[in-house]
Amino acid sequence: MPSGIGKTVRGLSDKAIAWLFIGPTILLLLAINIFPLIWTIYLSFTNYRANRPNAEVKYVGLDWYHRILGDADVWAAMQTTAHFVIWTIIIETVLGFGLAWLIDKKFRGHALWTTVILIPMMLSPAVVGNFWTFLYQPQSGLFNYAISFVTGIDPSSFQMLGSVRLSPWAIVIVDAWMWTPYVMLICLAGLRSIPDYIYEAAEVDRASPWRQFWSITLPMALPFIMLAVLFRGIENFKMFDMVNLLTGGGPGSTTEVVSITLKRQAFESWRTGYSSALAIILFVTVFGLANIYVKALNRVKQR
Repeated sequence: MPSGIGKTVRGLSDKAIAWLFIGPTILLLLAINIFPLIWTIYLSFTNYRANRPNAEVKYVGLDWYHRILGDADVWAAMQTTAHFVIWTIIIETVLGFGLAWLIDKKFRGHALWTTVILIPMMLSPAVVGNFWTFLYQPQSGLFNYAISFVTGIDPSSFQMLGSVRLSPWAIVIVDAWMWTPYVMLICLAGLRSIPDYIYEAAEVDRASPWRQFWSITLPMALPFIMLAVLFRGIENFKMFDMVNLLTGGGPGSTTEVVSITLKRQAFESWRTGYSSALAIILFVTVFGLANIYVKALNRVKQR
């Protein structure tokens, strides 16, 4: 075999061939991800309106950013978003880890129950939104009748989606129902990664099950739990489809999260420059918080 035939093909080195294959993919990813971001940054400094594409585009500097940071409605939407993020993460983490801990016991039929638990996660958000909208109906929905059966309250005396007090919790319940299985899968992977010999050594030392849980199970599964919190936190900060399907941001602006505000500014008021600035602020916020959280996650993993 001639020398160097393994390293060259028609005069190209292995490195050049590798770049020849991955180059188009990288360019496509850059075009899909980087260009829209750069274009959005540009629009955030202009008065551009998508419904007036032929109008003169003027540079407005940081005006949109000043207005957004001083807008009480935007801060109210931020608080509503924080409410959803915090409560959904707490509920999904507790329930997800609890389910993972039970499934990890490998009881009879655990594979079947795992599949059943994963069903909500497999459904489309549109299907879930319409399904729960029907369940929340005060006259014919099963949710009100279930609450009535447990508490004795008249099922037609309250509305989950029409109440200022209950509508935020209605969305939290739906999101937890749909995405708790996702957290369960990540936590289950963490529990399955713990070597059995550690528990065997703890039993030799006569450690109680409670002590094993707090000293072995929880610390070793903590990086996976934190990873699940990171994923769900990022997704819930961008929550749009479920809120839009269930309440549309109402009643009033009770459930208007930042993504709903962004959508209304961009596609109802057609304030493209303003909405672009808001999108950049949201991106920087999520990116900054995620970066801080990842550093904390790395510290936990190094312990």
